[in-house]
Amino acid sequence: MIKTHRGITLVWVFCLFSILLTAQEDPILFKVEDTPVHVSEFNYIYTKTNSTKADYSEKSLREYLDLYTNFKLKVHKAKELKLDTIPILKQELEGYRKQLSSSYLTDKQVKERLIKEAYNRKKEDVNVSHILKRFSTRLPTPKDTLLIYQKISEIQSKLKKGEKFEALAKLSEDAYTKDNGGEMGYINALLPSGFYDFETAAYNTPIGKHSGIIRTPMGYHILKVNSKRPAMGTVEVAHVLIRNKGKAAGEAKQKIEAAYAELKKGALFGDVVDNYSEDKKTKANAGRIGFWKTNSTEAILTKTAFDLKSDGDISEPIESSIGWHIIRRISKPEFKTFEIERAKLQAQVEKDARLEMANNALLSRLKKENNFTIQQATLDRFIKSLDKTFLSFKWKAPAPSNEKLFSIADNVFTLGDYSDYLAQNKRERGRLGRRGDIANVVNIMLEKYVNDKVIAYEKTQLEKKYPDFRALMREYEEGILLFEVTKQNVWDKASQDTSGLISFYEKNKTNYKYKSRAKATKYTLQSQSEKLLAKVRKYAKKKSPTSVLSKINKAGKLLKFDEEEIEEGKINALKGSNWKKGTLSKNEINDDNSVTFYKIESTLPSRQKTLKEARGYVVADYQDKLEKAWVKSLRDTYKVDINEEVLKSLIKK
Repeated sequence: MIKTHRGITLVWVFCLFSILLTAQEDPILFKVEDTPVHVSEFNYIYTKTNSTKADYSEKSLREYLDLYTNFKLKVHKAKELKLDTIPILKQELEGYRKQLSSSYLTDKQVKERLIKEAYNRKKEDVNVSHILKRFSTRLPTPKDTLLIYQKISEIQSKLKKGEKFEALAKLSEDAYTKDNGGEMGYINALLPSGFYDFETAAYNTPIGKHSGIIRTPMGYHILKVNSKRPAMGTVEVAHVLIRNKGKAAGEAKQKIEAAYAELKKGALFGDVVDNYSEDKKTKANAGRIGFWKTNSTEAILTKTAFDLKSDGDISEPIESSIGWHIIRRISKPEFKTFEIERAKLQAQVEKDARLEMANNALLSRLKKENNFTIQQATLDRFIKSLDKTFLSFKWKAPAPSNEKLFSIADNVFTLGDYSDYLAQNKRERGRLGRRGDIANVVNIMLEKYVNDKVIAYEKTQLEKKYPDFRALMREYEEGILLFEVTKQNVWDKASQDTSGLISFYEKNKTNYKYKSRAKATKYTLQSQSEKLLAKVRKYAKKKSPTSVLSKINKAGKLLKFDEEEIEEGKINALKGSNWKKGTLSKNEINDDNSVTFYKIESTLPSRQKTLKEARGYVVADYQDKLEKAWVKSLRDTYKVDINEEVLKSLIKK
């Protein structure tokens, strides 16, 4: 064989050497049945999950290997059940791939469309409400993403059944809007990076309707469009600010009124800012804040600013959540034409002026990498065969030609392929052909056709060329399968197995008890005046909540109270306090500068929780039990083979 098939033998030896070399570079760490997991995959997920704690100690590696083996067992089961063939899951995976691939590719047409889209959107303000389910981290894993997606999907299902958006908004994890029906107020393009889909939904959803599920860096949203109006644009403003914090009731208002009186007498705005304003950031610049859009700050402030009719006009004193303001309008730019705005919008859309260069460089590199070649003689003959009819709607492609026009890697595109493309794009031919240059039209449209094919081919190569893309796609695909197979084997069973849940609760009911609790009154004072706060606490110690309110709120609604049932150790303000009737907690300053404290009205003893009261905890624990049993079953069913030699080679300490 060596003598008669030397060439074949040498090729075979070379291939074997390549295989052995690859195996040495990326050895198999373990197998589930016949499915290998290479060191590169394990390293990727180990470092990503553990971050700074990925110390490669033997303890850490073995613990994570155990977890990842369980994960792979579940994925193996999912594939055995052919869950990866379910159309809706395949569709979801393809949607993610499309979204992810965009970060590896750029496209001139897309860029131009985004610029024009941004300009048109800026003409309109949209009042929206939303329901948000947040990601717990800035970089959620596919598994975490799926869990959040499940939560928002449940809300979407309720909306489809007719439940009110405003009522469901209470389930939102946006603390600023959940108690206001989810209303965010008016927004205007362009929203911050990462919120393009949210912006698109806001502008494309009809008034009174809600969108589908939207993903942003914050999490998953469903939004509702309340109204639309012509854009208010921007207004450049300055202000005088007197803060409420640290002042007695009415003191801030008195100071702002004194400042306003001086302005009415003719004092310069900058002088009044110097003498009165408590905004350190703007005081040195005559109170100048900059430009506000409709959603730049609190609604009362933007409304006041936009209501000012002329440059130089000032508002009457207006109160916000932080204090009292006098707003001065400096300028209000008019809405400009697309030609004037285009450059600014392009910079905003691109966020980098070199994007066009990057597009061209990408195409040039891809053509070189994939051995792009064009048959110029074939193209020249085709151009010579055309007459002026080619530039009109009357032109039809000639009979299909299999003559090679260009190639990308192993993909050959014929003159017939390109002729069909030209025939289908009549409008573009007509537009480009207004100057009557046939060769120019053919070459311009060929460039676009070639570029499209180059990008299309590149999309098919992303997994091969980019290990991080391949890893993310694998991670997301397996995350989808994990979600579905766990849902079938654990989550659905735990929620549907009523008798099993009851039995589990009865056996473990001692784990579900209320600690000592108390009925308490929560007082919130809209002032940080030490004198007033001492007065409130003095009354609260001896009087009923309604009596305290009647005493304090004679001069205005500064105080409110809520009655709550609280568990010992759950309220920070009460930690370290005596857990008995009459105890007053420490004071706590809230984000809106109000002050809160609690009074224990009565205490309640520890007691056993009923299944209904403890259901959430019981279901979670029951799921944990089912999952452990399931994992044991998987380990008993499928063979796991760990390469100890490879594992030990990873240990660094």
